[in-house]
Amino acid sequence: MSALAKQDPVIFAAIEHELDRQRTMLELIASENFVSDAVLEAAGTVFTNKYAEGLPGKRYYGGCEFVDVAENLARERLLQLYGAGHANVQPHSGASANIAAYLAVSAPGDTLLGMSLAHGGHLTHGHPVSISGRLWKAVQYGVRPEDGRIDYEQVERLAKEHRPRLLVAGASAYPRIIDFARLGAIADEVGATLVVDMAHISGLVAAGVHPSPVPYAGVVTSTTHKTLRGPRGGIIMSRAEIGEKIDKSVFPGTQGGPLMHIIAAKAVCFGEALTPGFKTYAQRVVDNARVMGETLVAHGFDLVSGGTDNHLLLVDLRKRGMTGKLAEEALHRARITVNKNAVPDDPQKPWVTSGIRIGSAALTTRGMGRAEMALIGEWIAQVLEKPADEQLARTVEAGVREMTAGYPLFSWEPIARAAAGRAG
Repeated sequence: MSALAKQDPVIFAAIEHELDRQRTMLELIASENFVSDAVLEAAGTVFTNKYAEGLPGKRYYGGCEFVDVAENLARERLLQLYGAGHANVQPHSGASANIAAYLAVSAPGDTLLGMSLAHGGHLTHGHPVSISGRLWKAVQYGVRPEDGRIDYEQVERLAKEHRPRLLVAGASAYPRIIDFARLGAIADEVGATLVVDMAHISGLVAAGVHPSPVPYAGVVTSTTHKTLRGPRGGIIMSRAEIGEKIDKSVFPGTQGGPLMHIIAAKAVCFGEALTPGFKTYAQRVVDNARVMGETLVAHGFDLVSGGTDNHLLLVDLRKRGMTGKLAEEALHRARITVNKNAVPDDPQKPWVTSGIRIGSAALTTRGMGRAEMALIGEWIAQVLEKPADEQLARTVEAGVREMTAGYPLFSWEPIARAAAGRAG
């Protein structure tokens, strides 16, 4: 019996149930992925016991010689992945990375021009309920109503009108390639720093299947747990000349001791992303999203912007008279996990919405390909066409269980060993 099961059986049971949920459901939330055995192992090590305020070689605590190895390796690998001038791997999350980045190159009260959450941006890009919208004077840009693409003319017009100190790019629900070169030119013209939050697409950028913002941005932030397929956490990269400002903005500016077990897991993740197989994976993520989108379109569903260039789809359900909340719940009953999501100019409240967001990264990690994506797209269409049909939900659920049984999450699972034996 494990120590956790003996000491805290309630928590142990919750973890076991979550493992079963991940094993037996189709994970299509675009901001989620599955880590490797090695990343999971690194995140659960004794590095969690170590305080290490400061930077490698410049700590405020003794006994940091081994955690320094991990953090130095994480920084080196991150720079190798993206070709940036400076890297900080200590942010606890993407949100904390963004705030530290903003404070490094601007001051509270300065103007921030960011993408509206309602049009696919992120809370930390200037939304009024976020600290980014409370400390900075936020101006928001969005997408064109006719095609769902970023309105770069609007960005340029607002930049010239408001002369922002920060121009923030990146999105949480935008399915198209972002023109970082154009945004960089706009920022340069008005004297702003371009800060790119590439959290959703960082794995695609690392693999070269999405253009990189690094040549055009003063600062680039990201999470490490989406398409990059690492532990939950954040990173910041910048031009070399502002690296010291970035480091001081992270510590002591916005947080204390780093999570060294997570930094070790980040290092493992970056090492995995440097392998040739990761490029193949990222291309399959894009291909799989496209197949699923084509399947839904064939069933008459509307996709914001008409399709996708990356890992996610944004499905607009307004013409079907259905809310995102209803769609999410109906799919959940069939063991398909998505999240309700606002669409541009959404008339519904944020906790209801008129759309759902679908991502391909997690199921691609499990090994699923185009054939599976087409079938999953068929299942989604069937369920959303008859969301109250309980028999249909049970039929789809049976298909989901059969599919997921063939794609184990971890090599240590008995099913994985059995599958390996069959393959041999």
